[in-house]
Amino acid sequence: MVLRQSRISADVDAVRAALSTVEDPEIHRPITDLGMVSAVRVGRRGTVDVEISLTTASCPMKNTLRDTVVAAVREVPGVKEVNVDFGVMNERQRMEVARTLNDGRTNNPFSGPESTVRVYAVASGKGGVGKSSVTANLAVALARTGRTVGLLDADVWGYSVPQLFGVRRAPVALNGTMMPIEAHGVRLMSTGFLVEDETPVVWRGPMLHKALEQFLGDVHWGDLDVLLLDLPPGTGDITLSLAELLPAMQMVVVTTPQEAAQTVATRVGRMARNLRLPVAGVIENMSRLACGTCGSQTALFGSGGGSRLAKALDTDLLGEVPLDLALREAGDIGVPVVAGTPDAPSARELARIAAALPVVRRSLVGMPLPLSVV
Repeated sequence: MVLRQSRISADVDAVRAALSTVEDPEIHRPITDLGMVSAVRVGRRGTVDVEISLTTASCPMKNTLRDTVVAAVREVPGVKEVNVDFGVMNERQRMEVARTLNDGRTNNPFSGPESTVRVYAVASGKGGVGKSSVTANLAVALARTGRTVGLLDADVWGYSVPQLFGVRRAPVALNGTMMPIEAHGVRLMSTGFLVEDETPVVWRGPMLHKALEQFLGDVHWGDLDVLLLDLPPGTGDITLSLAELLPAMQMVVVTTPQEAAQTVATRVGRMARNLRLPVAGVIENMSRLACGTCGSQTALFGSGGGSRLAKALDTDLLGEVPLDLALREAGDIGVPVVAGTPDAPSARELARIAAALPVVRRSLVGMPLPLSVV
């Protein structure tokens, strides 16, 4: 009697092809290109075992990666069951990943004339006007339209992005290259991810400049469509450094309706003009208090600050964001209002502003231009 060999129910090459469609959720490259697939074994009854080597043992996205791998491999004909086991890369493998990520990158991928990334620096004259909340929600709103968005928390001393996005963990680092932390579809980097809670950051000008250079050059931002910068209030060293590091930077100025806030915000706008930075527009935050019960809106802080500021800076008033309960609660729970309560009045206005953000090019007058000898 001749025994017939059981047929393997799925093809190993087909499984590997399916795995090549799976991207690492933080690095955004195929796991096969990164050398993360250690082994693939196909059983005789449709069982597939996949071994994945993680870049770090504490990978926060392990469960997400497992689900994505299982979903991709299940699409292969003949596969009935998928088992995923995780290991950890050794130092040599981590260095190979870092070399792959750094291949062809420049120290500051946003500084060259070939960069097509839209860069918006969100500024205010004083604290307490909701600048960081506006920045976070603009970033999420842009990401929800399908754009790839990064947000750099440049408010080194008063960082608030970790709180606004509900993230409290350190970024993964690979041989000097940091992975931005992704939340609500936005790639994030903040000093707050690198220090303990409540720890003050006491840095002076040269250290600030170096930190900003590293946040721009040593972070693997990937192929962004938009980069948003949450600036500290006022007209200090950080704004000056970023104007130098990011030639394509445009400024969005946030104020409240109050005359005091509008007056100090005017100084920020004029500083931008002196630095030849284009001002893309003005956003008036907390323009009215929206009642969650009756729907009425009250001009709690007066009116007209945004329009007066836009006129003083010869730019457009991009929108007026009302203050409502959903917006206030969003900052406490770490879910931006455009993601958590998209139908709230504040969320609708922030989403509208994000969709209509203009692109204003920096004037070449007075700027040094590269020359080549033919």
